[in-house]
Amino acid sequence: MRKLINDPFDAVDEMLDGVLVAHGQQVTRTPGGRGLVLRHRNPRRRVGVITGGGSGHEPAFFGYIGPGLADAVAVGNVFASPSATPVAEVAREVARADGVIFLFGNYEGDIMNFGLAAEILADEGIMSETLLVTDDVASSRDVIGDRRGVAGDVIVLKAAGARADEGADLAEVLEAAGYANARTRTVGVGLGPCIVPTAGRATFELPEGSMDVGMGVHGEAGIRRAPLATADEVAQELIEMILRDGCSVEDPLTIVINTLGATPLMEGYILLRAVVRQLEASDVQIHRAVVGEYVTSLEMAGLSVTLVETDAELGRLLDAPASALAAPGLGAIA
Repeated sequence: MRKLINDPFDAVDEMLDGVLVAHGQQVTRTPGGRGLVLRHRNPRRRVGVITGGGSGHEPAFFGYIGPGLADAVAVGNVFASPSATPVAEVAREVARADGVIFLFGNYEGDIMNFGLAAEILADEGIMSETLLVTDDVASSRDVIGDRRGVAGDVIVLKAAGARADEGADLAEVLEAAGYANARTRTVGVGLGPCIVPTAGRATFELPEGSMDVGMGVHGEAGIRRAPLATADEVAQELIEMILRDGCSVEDPLTIVINTLGATPLMEGYILLRAVVRQLEASDVQIHRAVVGEYVTSLEMAGLSVTLVETDAELGRLLDAPASALAAPGLGAIA
């Protein structure tokens, strides 16, 4: 195991210690230690915007605290949901007149613990709504509600944060998040495994020269394994999967190429080149195209392609000013 850590069971808390050293002027840590809250929040917001999930996906999720994005984040162990305690702690800190909205990927542990926190908060008179991100096309081909949330988390959070900055109420922020989620689709390809620090071994095996099309960010099996193809061939397959799923090209598309940890940005940009060339060859308009580490998976090799149907309303939200704590941007810099 090639990791620069101390005790594997202390890795998350020591990471958060480092986050406070680097960003202590911008965020504070909750008493329980697993919540981070933005110090200076937009006074126009009537809704606190909260995200969170397991560690190991950095810069998700703490990296997306910031103006135009999340007010707070709850942090779990590696690939594990945060407990209800930090979720409730951060919600109490950032709740506004209309309460809070929880935005996170569609995973059983997160649903359970954020749901428990919502019940605790309701007893305290704090309203909340939840939006599950469900952009991973390969995780359920037929039932959208069963899909996992992957790199689309960033799109949904960006839209919700922008709407909250406009002074929208809880129902309106929830509507904006749901609208972004419905128009966002992602497919990934895995090229190599990661190692969870406390386990000390690879999460899966993938033969040299192979790829797993549709792999999830925790190493969940995709829809097929195949010989490693060229960037152009991979781009074509992933685009076709997303378009077959019903992604409309009537509106311009926003493209997010998300590298998973070990795959360098060089390869992300090569794939982006292929994606854009193939879409433009079919007269598809591009609203914006970005490459970066948005939702990683420790040192997993691979990447994902996200296509977002970007009409004027969603484009306005995605282009609104934002400044992430420690993550690539999407909108204008706040």
